[in-house]
Amino acid sequence: MFKKILIANRGEIACRVAATAKRLGVKTVAVYSDADAQAKHVAVCDEAVHIGGSAPKDSYLRWERIIEAAQATGAQAIHPGYGFLSENEDFALACAAAGLVFIGPPASAIKDMGLKAESKQLMEKAGVPLVPGYHGSDQDPALLQREADRIGYPVLIKASAGGGGKGMRAVDNSGDFAAALESCKREAINSFGDDAVLVEKYVQRPRHIEIQVFGDTHGNCVYLFERDCSVQRRHQKVLEEAPAPGMTPELRAQMGEAAVAAAKAVNYVGAGTVEFIVEQPGGYERPDQMKFYFMEMNTRLQVEHPVTEAITGLDLVEWQLRVAFGEPLPLKQEGLRITGHAIEARICAENPDNNFLPATGALNVYALPDCVTFERGAVRVDSGVRQGDAISPFYDSMVAKLIVHGDTREQALARLDEALAQTHIVGLATNVQFLRRVARTGAFASAKLDTALIPREQAVLFHQEPVGLPLAAAAAVAQTVLHERASQGVDPFSRRDGFHSHALTRRRFEFEFGGEHAKAWLTYERGGTLHLTVESAKEGGDAAVSGPLTFAAQGGAIELQFAGQRTRASVYAQGEVDHVFTPSGATQITAIDLLAHSGESAAEGGRLTAPMPGKVVSFAVKAGDAVTKGQPLAVMEAMKMEHTIAAPADGVVQELLYAPGDQVTEGAELLKLTLAAAA
Repeated sequence: MFKKILIANRGEIACRVAATAKRLGVKTVAVYSDADAQAKHVAVCDEAVHIGGSAPKDSYLRWERIIEAAQATGAQAIHPGYGFLSENEDFALACAAAGLVFIGPPASAIKDMGLKAESKQLMEKAGVPLVPGYHGSDQDPALLQREADRIGYPVLIKASAGGGGKGMRAVDNSGDFAAALESCKREAINSFGDDAVLVEKYVQRPRHIEIQVFGDTHGNCVYLFERDCSVQRRHQKVLEEAPAPGMTPELRAQMGEAAVAAAKAVNYVGAGTVEFIVEQPGGYERPDQMKFYFMEMNTRLQVEHPVTEAITGLDLVEWQLRVAFGEPLPLKQEGLRITGHAIEARICAENPDNNFLPATGALNVYALPDCVTFERGAVRVDSGVRQGDAISPFYDSMVAKLIVHGDTREQALARLDEALAQTHIVGLATNVQFLRRVARTGAFASAKLDTALIPREQAVLFHQEPVGLPLAAAAAVAQTVLHERASQGVDPFSRRDGFHSHALTRRRFEFEFGGEHAKAWLTYERGGTLHLTVESAKEGGDAAVSGPLTFAAQGGAIELQFAGQRTRASVYAQGEVDHVFTPSGATQITAIDLLAHSGESAAEGGRLTAPMPGKVVSFAVKAGDAVTKGQPLAVMEAMKMEHTIAAPADGVVQELLYAPGDQVTEGAELLKLTLAAAA
């Protein structure tokens, strides 16, 4: 086995490779950019080498610098992970020329499978089923139009180079073809520097099913069964599972053997994935009628490889290292078995309700479910970040991968929902709640899968509020009371803000929730009974919910009961915003500081905070300036949009706490303001 390897990647996959290497006694070398100087993958490796600036082109794509780092540290091999240089034939050749082992397929296999059209011609010769279409080199628009008419509509135009949904258009009729072709070619040349396209039959109700293959230098090649990756947004995977629901033993064998034939056609070595588009002419209820067609081959380890590891009990990175070292495959085809069911959810820093716009910011709270690695019947998290780390704009938005395994698909689904409920991330937008909603849809639960599941179910997936105002307000009030008891050592009802020295004392709270203003009154009765009333000013009248409130701190969470609901809530205060997590979902509620609007607070001064993580663009004032209520004070940029921070009241600017260009976290105080009543 190798003594030392360099990992030419970052984040989650670099940590993943390092974990297996450490278990095998192999030393590891990390490489890092300016932005990743304090990253987790740097910390978990034995050595680390700085390779350049934050942008990938200045660091992780500089293969000559990576090879120099490997040589300087005495590494014998380079693991490319996925993305970046993992499918770069020039890099694979350069490694060999430098006397380094590239832990991946031969450069010739990367080249052969790198272009969609050429690879499909190879597959046709190897007898692998292809979607009816045109994959030729003649790109004359008139010819492409004739071929589309011959295939029959709808058809799919796809850029021959690249992926990720770029340069791809579905065309429903002949009259729309020319315009779609022009648009597709324009996007392809901008994205990949190559405007060549292929035209294929557009498969109805398509499923995306891929086969994990593995080859060695001794002529052996096996398939490690399939993964269903049909649940996608913008042609990018969201949930993956293994084995594929509804797969018959006969179809599994056919697809596996076709995948092995594809790999052998290019003399493949190492881990690879053969992706198929699967047609369901008989509908969801007739999986026996499914037809599969070759789509492409990914000549690397896939993001979703853990679900294959979960159902086979194997470590695919260990297989990669052993095969690259020249060892034969550890198992033959007849020795491979499927046990149970596994599902992977990709946790990303993005806002699903805003067209999946990527988010950046610090992981102020990063709480994960209890998990283990490489154990069936368990929960596993593969992550390249820690609490306090930042998600930067330089790299992809994936925060972690959550993988669950169960004896059955139903058990795995239940475990997935529970694990996602235990995943608490505060500091930036994520898709965790969206993933829960997808997994809970009737379509996914009943395995009625195709690549249009998300758009078809959009009514129940987007702009949902799983936690209502009464429960959110009750959790925020309970958190406030518990915090004050712990920090002040006195009963919070002795405070002067809204209490009366009668038999009954009341305290008033105000909130912003879901764009609406809400009020709450907490009544403290003799004997220690608490009573809460929550009122929301909605169009058409006030809506109030009232009842006894009981709560207690329990293991870092709050056991809460109010208005007929009993739940366990975790509340994380970030500035004025309380992030509330419950078993049914998560939400945010903003507390309005009543003292900031009273004469008592004027002497203390006002504070203005960032409504979300972002960058300070500019200040419109300086220390000493007098301002009036509503006057713009600062401009922030977040999620590619600008937000103006205005004065809540007349006053004088006391101090600016940041400078233009500074990155700030949600709730960070931007400036101090002395209100007019105290001036």
